[in-house]
Amino acid sequence: MQGLAGVAFAVAVLVHALGSDAPAGNLLGETAYFALIGGGVLACGIGLILGKSWARTPTLVVEIVLLGVSWYAIGPSRRPELGLPVAALCVLVLVLLLSARARAWADGEGSSSSDAGPARDR
Repeated sequence: MQGLAGVAFAVAVLVHALGSDAPAGNLLGETAYFALIGGGVLACGIGLILGKSWARTPTLVVEIVLLGVSWYAIGPSRRPELGLPVAALCVLVLVLLLSARARAWADGEGSSSSDAGPARDR
């Protein structure tokens, strides 16, 4: 969801850049930035859905950063209606990624072939 939101925001900035009289250079740079970040977050989400353990660490980092963004939205920006749902989603994802089952999965435990050793996708 977060990756799709980032890509959608990049598209919205691009549409704004193409339809406004403002200098397009800065807006196109912003579009590229959010497309890159949103695409990376989307790739991590797809990786987690597909069961790729490489996606766990970047997702943890993204969630911690977004938790800081949500704190800023709740506190200094005085926009708790935006910050609280983002914070709740970040905490949920962090709890799920740091649970015992997720750690065992990331360590390769619980693979179907017991004699081949832990299967790792890194």
